[in-house]
Amino acid sequence: MKKLLSLFTLERRPVKGLLSFEYALLGYIAITLVILLFLYTRIESPETMIWGRLRVVALTAALWAVYRLLPCRFTLLCRVLLQLAMLSWWYPETYEFNCVLPNLDHLFASWEQSLFGCQPSLLFSRHFSHPIVSELMCLGYVSYYPMIVAIVIYYYFIRPEKFVSAANIILTSFFLYYIIYILVPVAGPQYYYPAIGMDAVEAGHFTSVGTYFATHTEALATPGWQSGFFYDMVRAAHDAGERPTAAFPSSHVGVSTIVMLLAWRARSRSLILGLLPLYILLCLSTVYIYAHYAIDVLGGWISAVVFYFALIGIEKTKRAPCR
Repeated sequence: MKKLLSLFTLERRPVKGLLSFEYALLGYIAITLVILLFLYTRIESPETMIWGRLRVVALTAALWAVYRLLPCRFTLLCRVLLQLAMLSWWYPETYEFNCVLPNLDHLFASWEQSLFGCQPSLLFSRHFSHPIVSELMCLGYVSYYPMIVAIVIYYYFIRPEKFVSAANIILTSFFLYYIIYILVPVAGPQYYYPAIGMDAVEAGHFTSVGTYFATHTEALATPGWQSGFFYDMVRAAHDAGERPTAAFPSSHVGVSTIVMLLAWRARSRSLILGLLPLYILLCLSTVYIYAHYAIDVLGGWISAVVFYFALIGIEKTKRAPCR
């Protein structure tokens, strides 16, 4: 009961201004607004996207005002949860931008072929089609959001002094990934392979499809055991909101890597050991279910390390006393 009441205890020194991830949000809105205005005549319903940004700013300001009136850990949590919830609203917008930009999958598929001598995403599920492997892969893929929730809850209750820092790293990384997705239109194997035909894929011939995905969203069926429980969850998630966008680098791999780095920062052996099996399965599953090329996974690892240590460095710089 005391811990529950402590969530509503007024803070003695509340944060007066915006939090770091809220500044990151405003930066993301500003950058994407410039891109939106530049592509205004080519994007479908740009007015809706602009008004959506204004609503997000209004919601962010409203929760900031609530926190200023009642500065406690609960209202602080609400500010974080709003931005986490809004990530699912920002994600589909990357597709709206990608619809008017030339697709780059032919380059990534070609680089994949040159690097590995094959298409790993095509061969992985073929060679490991056992129902147990399929279910483990699907389990890993659907563990993405639970892993994020787990690290947020851990920092909120166990390491509250680092909670805002952890939230900032996760949310700012998402915004950085979304900017990359807008500027680097890659749909991934599940969309690109059927667009050029499987015969061309098997022969290693990868052609440009231009803005094909502006009017086509057909995808390969998810491979694996179709009677599996976790397989059904992957299919349901795909049908609910997946679009031909956001393949490079893999944010599933990138953000889950950041989650593992935050677990390492927390020095919690139980947290690391609990998340590690899911993390390994997740990294493998992104290629297994045709969601990403193998180089998307490599890009996810590299970008995650860069984002994490860059944001930690910025955080330390802000805390350093002026001389």
